[in-house]
Amino acid sequence: MENPLFKRPFGLICVLALLAIGWALLPPAHAAQPSDEFIRGYASAVVAMNYPAGVESIRVDDGVVYLDGVTLSEKEQTELHKMLSDVEGVIRVEFVTEIKRTDTTDVHLKEKKQASEPDDQLPVFLPTTPLFQSLLADPRWPHFSASLQRYIDDEQLRNVASTNFGESFGIYRSRGPWESTMELGIQAGVFAIFDIDSESFDLINADYFVGIPFTIKKGNFANLTRIFHQSSHLGDEFLLRGRTDERINLSYEGVNNLFSYHLPAGFRLYAGGGYIFHREPSGLDPWSTQAGLGFRSPRLWLKRSLRPVAGIDVQNRQESDWATDVSARAGIQFENPDFLSRKLQLLFEYYNGKSPNGQFYENNIEFFGLGLHFFFD
Repeated sequence: MENPLFKRPFGLICVLALLAIGWALLPPAHAAQPSDEFIRGYASAVVAMNYPAGVESIRVDDGVVYLDGVTLSEKEQTELHKMLSDVEGVIRVEFVTEIKRTDTTDVHLKEKKQASEPDDQLPVFLPTTPLFQSLLADPRWPHFSASLQRYIDDEQLRNVASTNFGESFGIYRSRGPWESTMELGIQAGVFAIFDIDSESFDLINADYFVGIPFTIKKGNFANLTRIFHQSSHLGDEFLLRGRTDERINLSYEGVNNLFSYHLPAGFRLYAGGGYIFHREPSGLDPWSTQAGLGFRSPRLWLKRSLRPVAGIDVQNRQESDWATDVSARAGIQFENPDFLSRKLQLLFEYYNGKSPNGQFYENNIEFFGLGLHFFFD
């Protein structure tokens, strides 16, 4: 009998991965000179390593580096200007805040005003990228993804498809105290798992998440405080299996806080905790902690389109007597220097701990997986 793992979901992920690789390796259409291509790739690495959330896109024309969508302070702009000016082949560096298209679709860049006049950049309504960079290994960080997971020694599931539909958006960004930047945003996501081994690809569980994050950022330091709601629902097909005794009306609201700091060489540390102030069932213990380490290589491969990435996320909850839940992911990131905020990642995944899938939060699970993840940040 054909293994259900090789049915539609696996084939679809493979096709998407091949298309993503082909797309990532295509050089930008307007980059005519190799020297500009080299400068753009090098500049992208410098920005990604030092100010990953401070520049929307990069363009290079005849040795001139244009940085678009800059949300850095005056001091940070000065530091970045010096870093890029030292790159071989760079004639000058321009910070750009406006792009206009003419009737002939030519792109003209309007130079920014003097850095001493920050009002031309902030405040901003609906900024293009969130101020707090996504957590690569957090199993409940809202973004778009699709993964195949192989559960180990599990009584209910073996081959699982996991999907995540959601994103983080900035709503309003302004200057904060001490040359910092502040942002109010929104997060939303639906996290679902499906039983691939079933005939109808049964929906097992779906979690609905919405959060209101407030971020303050200065240099490589960022702090996110978030109020959130999550509710969990079993799939109809799973209930028809006669396992209604496992249903829990799980729903809660809480607040959490995370500190994040970008280290040299592409590393990032974060840590924090959370508290659930309204919960059902009411017996849930409220406290939790979270910490992790992320890595996005400053070096790019294959025409500066592939970047190694990795992350580990560790969470502990009072509800599970502070047992440790470990999520680890590692792989490659496909990117285009023209659009630094768009990141497609092909990741190997591992998880061991209490299930992050709401209705099964009391169950211990362990799995390996392979997934595609798409981020805007």
